[in-house]
Amino acid sequence: MTGEGAGWAEGADWWATGISDIAPGAIRFHGYAIEELIGAVTFPQMIWLMVRGDLPTVGEARLLEQTLVAAVDHGPQAPSIAAARMAASCGLALNNAIATGVNLLGDIHGGAGQQCLEVLYELRATVDTGTDPQTAAQQLVASYKRRKAYVPGFGHRFHPHDPRRDPLITAAQQAVADGTIEGRHLELALALESALSPVPMNVDGATATIYAELGLPAELARGLFILSRSVGLLAHAHEQQQDPTRIKGPLPKSVIPTYTGHPPRPLP
Repeated sequence: MTGEGAGWAEGADWWATGISDIAPGAIRFHGYAIEELIGAVTFPQMIWLMVRGDLPTVGEARLLEQTLVAAVDHGPQAPSIAAARMAASCGLALNNAIATGVNLLGDIHGGAGQQCLEVLYELRATVDTGTDPQTAAQQLVASYKRRKAYVPGFGHRFHPHDPRRDPLITAAQQAVADGTIEGRHLELALALESALSPVPMNVDGATATIYAELGLPAELARGLFILSRSVGLLAHAHEQQQDPTRIKGPLPKSVIPTYTGHPPRPLP
């Protein structure tokens, strides 16, 4: 193809996608017409379709939905929520406030689910070579202790026992009984928790366990967490917009941050 036709083809291919097929009067996602999807699938099913390319089973959709519900919010103790509220108090629109919170979600705050999923896949590779789960978990924990590093997905700075852990692990155990998932990553996660005892699994570890069982790529764990947490960011930013207090900083005006620099001194 040459000339103008080649230029049009090059332009059409510039943002080629296998996700959405859009034309005048037609919207399809992975081949499914939007008018058929509306009312026929739930939002978690739609999320799965968009990122995986096909519809999930009922059991898979239920597990995904439970992880999304679990991570929506953790109050202004979470820096991302606090930042969204501060942004809203400065008069920013909801989309700007949500984006402010999302942009705080990185490796340290928001990345533990992805990191834990990577650990579980690493453990699975070790076990597949013939190491039993308990030994593999103990060896991994020992390596982290030697490096004085945290094992992602375990322990919580605020909760002695994360209240989101038990319902998610129970759901995974039920899904194993139902035949929805195999349970091999669940076994590894529990072996890791045992090796770390008395430090318990947290929400990131529990969601990572489910995502591993569902076969999700590790980077999607962070993306799904951000998608879930955006609900909390929206709710808090909207609530803050109803508060007449403007320009709320991280501390009340009566609390002055401790100064650790030079004492007062004259200008030479």
